[in-house]
Formats: sequence, C-alpha cells, structure tokens
Amino acid sequence: MKTIILTNRAAKALDALPVAARTAIEAGLDAYAITGRGDVKRLQGREGFRLRIGRYRVIFDEDAVTILAVAIGKRETTTYKD
Repeated sequence: MKTIILTNRAAKALDALPVAARTAIEAGLDAYAITGRGDVKRLQGREGFRLRIGRYRVIFDEDAVTILAVAIGKRETTTYKD
C-alpha cells in the first residue's frame, strides 16, 4: 500500500467538496493506493497522472511508496490548469 499525501491546494479542494463526492474520492484514492487499479492515465504536456472518479479528477505524482495528490476538482472546471 502506498502512502497518500495531499498538497495544501488538494486538501482545500477536497474539504470544499460535498460529502458524497469527498467520500468517493477518498475511497478511489485508497483503492488505487492498495491495488494500483483505477481509471489512471498519464498526463500529456506535463508531468503526472490523473485518476478519474466520476466527474472528479485527482491530479497526482507517484513513486514506489507515495502518491502525492496535487489537485482535485471537477473535469469541467480548471482542474488541469496550473
């Protein structure tokens, strides 16, 4: 199992979400950290990956032991912008 670390930006975004969305994102991140399975794709044009959980995206980097969540948000918003 990998350790999940949230940046300040990602933590604030997660706290601002509705409870149902927050629960789904936390469950999706936990499942990916444990099994390595999920709707994950490498980002184009920049470093990192995205994990799709319904309408929400988690932008993250990872190494052998940690997952660093950089941003969390809806696909329709500015999730992919720096």
